[in-house]
Amino acid sequence: MTNLHSGLVDMLGLRIVRGDYPPGSRIDVDALEPEFGVSKTAIREALRVIREKGLIDSWPKRGTIVNDRKAWKLLDSDVIMWRRSARRDDDRLLAELSQLRDVIEPAAAKLAAQYRTPGDLEALRRSFAEFERAGQDVERLAAADQDFHLHLLRATQNELMMRLDVVIVHALHARNRIQHHPGAAWLDPVPDHRRVLDAIEAGDPEAAEAAMKYAIRESDVDLTSGEPAFMEPVAKASSKP
Repeated sequence: MTNLHSGLVDMLGLRIVRGDYPPGSRIDVDALEPEFGVSKTAIREALRVIREKGLIDSWPKRGTIVNDRKAWKLLDSDVIMWRRSARRDDDRLLAELSQLRDVIEPAAAKLAAQYRTPGDLEALRRSFAEFERAGQDVERLAAADQDFHLHLLRATQNELMMRLDVVIVHALHARNRIQHHPGAAWLDPVPDHRRVLDAIEAGDPEAAEAAMKYAIRESDVDLTSGEPAFMEPVAKASSKP
């Protein structure tokens, strides 16, 4: 998308998600042209993209109507981004993203331990090494963390699982905005990620799944309380080839 087109889509999408146009209301398309200083064609194209995301529908004689939330494609990357920007349901969005991580990532770790390739292992090791070196550098830590989790999805060799990267990216961004910022205190995430990597390297699906469950639980505790959690034992990776 061009900058103009992308900007129009973002502005209109954010308005809808924020509630400026409530469900069932009609968007005055003719008024948007002079408001934004763009052509009817540009407005029409932006609304087409938003319609594909389920936010609106267009009807003869009725015009462009905002859909009820249940019709929205809530896993669409732009829709998640607009929800994050709107901040109206920030706690709800963070909780939903965390719950999805609880389901997706332990299963991904289990699959990765079974199907990872040498190339996958090398990518995970590189990401982990960067993660380990990041220390308290917030931006570097967040980038390495995201890289590690995305490589883990790819290591599953499951194309459908890989497509859930949008959930992981936005979940990590939302968490990092609240949890990892300059001056904040958080639990050291390196040992938890080390356990996940060790289990995947050892080819131990159960240990990888358990390690990821624990890592996510630690992250959630860190996010909600800021207090160190008791270190429960995690099954060690076996020496399976």
